[in-house]
Amino acid sequence: MTSRLVVIPTRRAHSNHAEVARSIGVDIIAGRYAEGVRLPGDAELTAMFGVSRPVLRESVKTLVAKGLLTTKARVGTVVRERGAWNMFDADVLAWHLDAGIDRRFLNDLAEIRLAVEPRAAALAAGRRSEADIAELNRSMARMRAEASDSVGFADGDLALHLAVANASGNLFMRSIGNVIEAALRASFLLSAPVETQDRETVLLWHQRIVDAIASGDAKAATVAMTEVIHNGLRRHEEAPASSGAAPAISTAVESGEQS
Repeated sequence: MTSRLVVIPTRRAHSNHAEVARSIGVDIIAGRYAEGVRLPGDAELTAMFGVSRPVLRESVKTLVAKGLLTTKARVGTVVRERGAWNMFDADVLAWHLDAGIDRRFLNDLAEIRLAVEPRAAALAAGRRSEADIAELNRSMARMRAEASDSVGFADGDLALHLAVANASGNLFMRSIGNVIEAALRASFLLSAPVETQDRETVLLWHQRIVDAIASGDAKAATVAMTEVIHNGLRRHEEAPASSGAAPAISTAVESGEQS
């Protein structure tokens, strides 16, 4: 992967097979196992992770189900092409945060947001309840109260976008927001508007989303949401690349299953 920006550590898995799957998954996403490469054999992997063959096989099954691996007779276990990975899988998203977010990841995230969130904002303008408006206002209040480069500001930003998805009344839009929640929080933290003018611009356009939804103006809500996403993407593009690790942040994604 190129143009690496930052690593966002996520919480560890609860079971042996989930932890092995997470470790291999992160290695695949980070490029340590390239597309088309065959993984080491069972004997080597079981020794590497200190687990039994049944645990290893369960881990491989997990990765096959998520689109990262394929198993072939007389060939072995092979890494699949990136296009086959299930990017709406909560674990796969979490492993991207562990492996390190690059510009391609951020651009892809912005593109899916542009395909969904402006429409969600338009729907919210016609379907929002008083409770939805109250939640949007609470989110704005938190953003205004927190420092721009704080986790609290990013969480307020995230809460606002999730509130818009919820107010849309569309179950698919709500689900997409919930699945990519951790990626969005990381994205918002990385695009923090640290300059005073940037902060004012971010707050202004987020407030316009809230006002448009509250007034039932679907067109204005669409325009404001589109501008917010483009503005965040511009800040990502202007930020210098760095390979340093960022402080761990609380994420909504917890890799692996409960044991």
